[in-house]
Amino acid sequence: MHQRTWLSLLTLPLVAMFTYPVVFRPVQEAPRKELKPVSQDPLAGLSDIQDVLSLIKDHYVDPPDMEKVLNGGIQAALERAHPLNAYLTPEDLRLPDPGPASIGIQVLKRQIYAQVMGVTAGSPAAKAGFQPGDVIRKVDGDSIGPMSSWTLERRLRGVAGSDISLLRYAAANGELKKITLKRELIARPPAFVRKEAKANLIGMEDLTPGRAVELQALLKDLDHKLPLILDLRRCNGGSLSEAALVAGLLVGAGPLATIQETGKAPIPLAIVPAGLPPFAKVAVLQGPWTCGAAEALSSALKFQSVPVFGERTMGLGVERTRFPLRQGGAAEVVNKRWLGAGGEFLGVGGEKPAAMKAKADPAHPGEAAQAGVTPDHLFKNLKPEEDPLPRILEILEEKGKAAQWSIPRQNRRDPVLVSGLMNRFPADRDWV
Repeated sequence: MHQRTWLSLLTLPLVAMFTYPVVFRPVQEAPRKELKPVSQDPLAGLSDIQDVLSLIKDHYVDPPDMEKVLNGGIQAALERAHPLNAYLTPEDLRLPDPGPASIGIQVLKRQIYAQVMGVTAGSPAAKAGFQPGDVIRKVDGDSIGPMSSWTLERRLRGVAGSDISLLRYAAANGELKKITLKRELIARPPAFVRKEAKANLIGMEDLTPGRAVELQALLKDLDHKLPLILDLRRCNGGSLSEAALVAGLLVGAGPLATIQETGKAPIPLAIVPAGLPPFAKVAVLQGPWTCGAAEALSSALKFQSVPVFGERTMGLGVERTRFPLRQGGAAEVVNKRWLGAGGEFLGVGGEKPAAMKAKADPAHPGEAAQAGVTPDHLFKNLKPEEDPLPRILEILEEKGKAAQWSIPRQNRRDPVLVSGLMNRFPADRDWV
């Protein structure tokens, strides 16, 4: 073998020993930048707001109206927390009352539009075909977006006989149309009752004072041996005190709701029993437009094992308060929320509470928990022309049969003896 060959073989390990760490060296991680801790103060961004306002004032292409910029920013911040929040300028507070007349709709502002939540029977809006779920984009040619909830409610009212034009998007057929109506003095529609051969259905559009007395008079004329269905699908507005009286017409003593307010002890409210003869069966029919005190009523009845049919309620069980501001204006802020008798969040004042986020919804598996009352039996997307009563009666009958067959055999030996014992004791006696 040639000398050069021997020399190559001897030097190869030495070359490999020095070149391997260089060629196959591990990739070094880039030096990590030290992250500054994020501030936990939610008001730390106020300095950025000041900088942004200065930029708008000094660098905007045209001279801006800074008063409108500030007012719009305050209103946007309030609505971000809750759609019912509103900012009132000193000029707003000096405005006269617009008048007692209306067109008979209840709306909820949602950013750039208003959603119709309720339509009063016999009102101009009802005659024009308005339905819950319709969307209003403009009022008298003005866009909804810049208006606060307070301003929108004012714009819908006026003197009797005055005109109002609305740009309406109909939820039923998707039609976008400008509609002009005349405001009227609208009387509260009476509670309604529907008598059928196998059941009775009773309901009302609100829980304003006097509803319990009105309903009690209607209940006296109904057959207590038939099931009674309480229809709350279009019930919105009213007070918790009236809800407590209405609940007492159908069930005994029990919790109604709890009012929660920051920095104060919770206020529990109870049902006020009327001591009326019970019905054979009672059920509740609710929907997505069941709102406010009616949600507390539905929750209280559900807590006492009254079956609830329909869809989840609106989730607007909140209260707002007007707070004066140092510059002469005011802010209407949602500062109270209601809990149902079963612990449901009937409304939220901002971000969902941690307990609500973690709560599973058995009726809607996989979905985040939402405010409102969940029905025991879901009737999804019922159309106005659909009659849910036959389905309700069918389910109630099936539940009755299931309860009958679940009675232990030793308790079903002698039905005559059982009925005889029941006749010996008054039906209104309280058993502990």
